Amino acid sequence: MPAHVAGVDSSTQATKVVVVDPADGRVVREARRSHPEGTEVDPRAWWTALQEALGEVGTDDVAAIAVAGQQHGMVLCGEDGEPVRDALLWNDTRSAGAAADLITELGGSQAWADAVGTVPVASITATKLRWVAEHEPDVADRARSVLLPHDWLTRKLRGDGAGPVTDRGDASGTGYWSPHEERYRPDLLELAFGRTPDLPRVAGPGEAVGRGTGVAGGLVVAAGTGDNMGAALAIGAAPGELIVSLGTSGTVFASAAKPTADPTGLVAGFADARGRYLPLVCTLNAARVLGVGAGLLGVEPDGFDELALAAGPGAGGLVLVPYLEGERTPDRPDATGHVAGLTGANGTRENLARATVEGMLCGLAAGVDALADVGVHGERVLLIGGGSRSRAVAAIAPAVFGTDVEVLAPAEYVALGAARQAAWALHGEEPDWRIRRDVVVEARDDDREAARAVRAAYGAVANAV
Repeated sequence: MPAHVAGVDSSTQATKVVVVDPADGRVVREARRSHPEGTEVDPRAWWTALQEALGEVGTDDVAAIAVAGQQHGMVLCGEDGEPVRDALLWNDTRSAGAAADLITELGGSQAWADAVGTVPVASITATKLRWVAEHEPDVADRARSVLLPHDWLTRKLRGDGAGPVTDRGDASGTGYWSPHEERYRPDLLELAFGRTPDLPRVAGPGEAVGRGTGVAGGLVVAAGTGDNMGAALAIGAAPGELIVSLGTSGTVFASAAKPTADPTGLVAGFADARGRYLPLVCTLNAARVLGVGAGLLGVEPDGFDELALAAGPGAGGLVLVPYLEGERTPDRPDATGHVAGLTGANGTRENLARATVEGMLCGLAAGVDALADVGVHGERVLLIGGGSRSRAVAAIAPAVFGTDVEVLAPAEYVALGAARQAAWALHGEEPDWRIRRDVVVEARDDDREAARAVRAAYGAVANAV
């Protein structure tokens, strides 16, 4: 029986497991289990979901496994290794005030960018530690270690007595690990939490960190990584290619040879799972915006696409700023959505659908601009994620990004990246898998002209919100 590998995506919404043929990256079977809703969750729910999903796919022919998990989540553990409170997730914005305080206390945004490549916002782990220290001091006192979601699950796979490990990719999203220096910054952890709890060891790219127990009994366990790093590992974007992911959150990222330090806070200067760097811009509002738009118009997704495609670029002057859940980039945690430019002439269902798609994409196009400002340029956009399956998104994207757009085949890219990491740990070298690319939409001259107009109109409204 062939030795397959398993990759896990433990996301905000669900656990997804893929079992993959390590020779070519072909998925042979997969399973999914939902997670509880909310911005704070008991990590044991993730472990239950993972055990159930692994039980469904079976591991008799699996030789190695890795977990890619949602970034930034804070899992505080006590002496027994169990959580002392529910994990605060990346999309929990209660620590926005703590982020502002930490920026001031270190000496400003430039100081943070130089230290760890990222200016704190509410999503970053360090800000959540400050919030707990200030608002739940009894919980902070009981905490002996701080892990990220994927760290905690990797330890559970290896057995509760195993020492925790992480990787440089996920560690770089904490606010206390420096991609510039490739090490933890205990001074920043002390600043955030008032003391230095135990931290997981940072494993190297492709490192095997132990053997599984229980449901993963005998499997080689790789270090795992963050979800965006997992997707980047799966895709293997070439120089000049920017990845735009349209999921629960929206992200724009690229592989880079050098770490970045953006004092504006727009670009998070992460490391990746390969030994390179992953400058990234993240928005809170992506694919869900399309669902809200379809709900407002009372149509199914296909009907929403038809309406959006029936309107012209710019939606007749109607602009929708989709800050439905606050926003991370720009840093406006308390913002709400905004519609501007509505008139009797443009007040149609078609224009509202088009403005919804354009608004979501404009927020991500601003991320493309921010990457360019730190020297990371792209000649082509690769679209992934649930939102990329919208016909309207694929067709309208060139008239917002102003560049060629390639829609990658639907796949569980985060889980595939974890599977690739598992194969790397198993065989000692990174596998050479090719991702299938389905749709290429080339930007015409009128698309580039439309992009300038659409983004200018959006920017004027978004800056005023």
